[in-house]
Amino acid sequence: MAYNQKLITDQDFQQAMDREAHIRVFQDDHVVGAGGVIARFTDDTIVIQYSVSDVTYHSRRDCEFFEIRKR
Repeated sequence: MAYNQKLITDQDFQQAMDREAHIRVFQDDHVVGAGGVIARFTDDTIVIQYSVSDVTYHSRRDCEFFEIRKR
């Protein structure tokens, strides 16, 4: 069973990026992405890479980000 850890601060995002943790993204209470890793982040945008050619850009203000951890 998986445990979701909410990512809020720059430090949270940096640690998840360093661990290459899988990320789940919610927007308006809907899952808009799951299973990718953080490729890059800024104050406004989080870039999630799902595969070599599948990269998405998510607004940090409009979305919620969770690290998927195994229990």
